[in-house]
Amino acid sequence: MTRRRYIGARMARWMPSRRAALAGLCGAVASAVWPRTARAFGDSSRFVPAVLQHRGKWDARLSGLRRLAWELGRRTSVEMVPDARPLPISSPKLFEYPFVYLGGDGGLPALSEDEVENLRRYLTFGGFMLVDANDGSDGGGFDADLRREVQRLLPQSPLTPIPSEHVIFKSFFLLDSAPGRLLRKPQLESCNLGKRAAVVYSQNDLAGAWSRDESGEFELEVTPGGESQRELAIRLGINLCMYALCLDYKDDAVHLPLIMNKRR
Repeated sequence: MTRRRYIGARMARWMPSRRAALAGLCGAVASAVWPRTARAFGDSSRFVPAVLQHRGKWDARLSGLRRLAWELGRRTSVEMVPDARPLPISSPKLFEYPFVYLGGDGGLPALSEDEVENLRRYLTFGGFMLVDANDGSDGGGFDADLRREVQRLLPQSPLTPIPSEHVIFKSFFLLDSAPGRLLRKPQLESCNLGKRAAVVYSQNDLAGAWSRDESGEFELEVTPGGESQRELAIRLGINLCMYALCLDYKDDAVHLPLIMNKRR
């Protein structure tokens, strides 16, 4: 069996059960809060990334998210919509998406209490958020503001470095680095709820490496590694999508022969 068919079979086995569980949990709670409008994860069978809107520059990488969805459909068996859907952080529709993206080019204004509460509930119920510093900041700009908001959002789950053996680096492609458009920091960081990475943060502008213009050309230069670094950033994006959909199933012992053979 080819790797693509193997992954497709595993996806078919795992995705419905996870989404069904999330649907039951989220539906029960959301019905009490949003009785007529809230829907749960899994109502749509196709992957589409939601892009969270905030009061700063949140839309700098929409073309990158569209490209990531397209690459996900081309390289895996996941059905997708090549789109990026803007969504207010306080919206009950947040619960329709297993993967959301929060990016910023410059400062991240403080979230409202309603936004913090809705996003905390989403993450607690099983949602996944990729946070991306489009400005490549470190200690200022988006980076400083994001760390402040994470303290408000998940005060008991601080950002910590993701080790190289984490399932994120083997959820589809086998990777040992985490570059984006830039290579500011060699590691991703995460906020963990139990064993699950609910928030993953990159300071390397991942979506900047994915972005294409209307003519189909890549919009931004990738440094210092050029096109090989861009390819690694695309593969990392696909791994993150697969992790959001499947969580840690790759840690099952049944996958070890496949992984070890691939490494050889």
